[in-house]
Amino acid sequence: MLEKALKGSPRYWGWITFLLAVIGVGFACYLYQLSYGLGVTGMGRDISWGVYIAQFTYFVGVAASAVMLVIPKYLHHYTRYKDLVVFGELLAIAAVVMCLLFIIVDIGQPQRMLNVLLHPTPNSILFWDMIVLNGYLAINAIVAWNTLLAEKKGVPLAGWVKPFIYLSIPWAVSIHTVTAFLYAGVPGRHLWLTAVMAPRFLASAFAAGPSLLIMLLILLSRLTRFRPDPKALQSLAKTVCYAMIINVFLLGMEFFTAFYSNIPAHMHSLEYLFWGLHGYNALVPFMWTSVPFAILGIVIVLVPGLRKNTGLLALGCGSIFFSTWIDKGIGLVIGGFIPNPFETITEYHATFPEISIAVAIWAIGALILTILYRIALSVRGIVA
Repeated sequence: MLEKALKGSPRYWGWITFLLAVIGVGFACYLYQLSYGLGVTGMGRDISWGVYIAQFTYFVGVAASAVMLVIPKYLHHYTRYKDLVVFGELLAIAAVVMCLLFIIVDIGQPQRMLNVLLHPTPNSILFWDMIVLNGYLAINAIVAWNTLLAEKKGVPLAGWVKPFIYLSIPWAVSIHTVTAFLYAGVPGRHLWLTAVMAPRFLASAFAAGPSLLIMLLILLSRLTRFRPDPKALQSLAKTVCYAMIINVFLLGMEFFTAFYSNIPAHMHSLEYLFWGLHGYNALVPFMWTSVPFAILGIVIVLVPGLRKNTGLLALGCGSIFFSTWIDKGIGLVIGGFIPNPFETITEYHATFPEISIAVAIWAIGALILTILYRIALSVRGIVA
């Protein structure tokens, strides 16, 4: 089926060329980083995780969100998701690949990854993160590929694939739970040291991932003859709505716990993010930008009259995706390092090479997704 990705319109090849150009710039910056070390990034002693790990954290959630289609389709036999579930699984594949690439560029010398295999440490959360991410990638690749093969041949999905489908449900939850434990298990970082970190991660994931999928499906309907079931999109939008409300609720619980207890260490990171601390306020504009977008997105996907308008639905999902990206892809990771355990503040500013590499990985994810969606649409006879 891979040959289907080699045929397309000039617009298709123009998009591929653009993505390859972006990847080329990022790869050049990565070679520069390999030569000179992570000193070319904005990271340092006080802030050792930056753009790379922030994006890794966010896209683990996007990958995990495929379960929001798998559960209704395979456990509750919600047939309206029949034509959509494979697109969620393909999105998960692209997202996991992006996650793995963000880890590779963050560790400096890529050969260091072999230490996880050569010197396994089951008491390390990073060891389990490697297992769940690669396992989830393999599971989705097996399920999605065999689903498309069955559609191409016009036969039912092979029975041996079903156990992988059911396994993907707890596995999807595990990949983001383990990622949350990477943060919640770090002492001295009070923003992360919370029992609701994993629930927050899952709630934001189940809002952001389906939001992105809805936008992609709407885009496909505009660019191709693919027409997703409107009722399926409405149902998925309700999932986004409830998940986002829970995410905001859990964030509110963090504020209550920190400020009602009046414990300075718990308050300082939130103060830095939303109001600034001791004159440092680099992330305040970002965090206050996320708030109105969160409210706008929730209102649109909550009100049926607004949600049923396709353009407004795309706007609402885009607002939620952008809001959660700021909160989780910028604020959560960077804010957890400020102030440091000695109550001093070192602000983080991403550099051009760092941003270029991150954008290139986004482009790699978009390239993988473009090819996979092209194959899926070709199998269904929607594009030539």
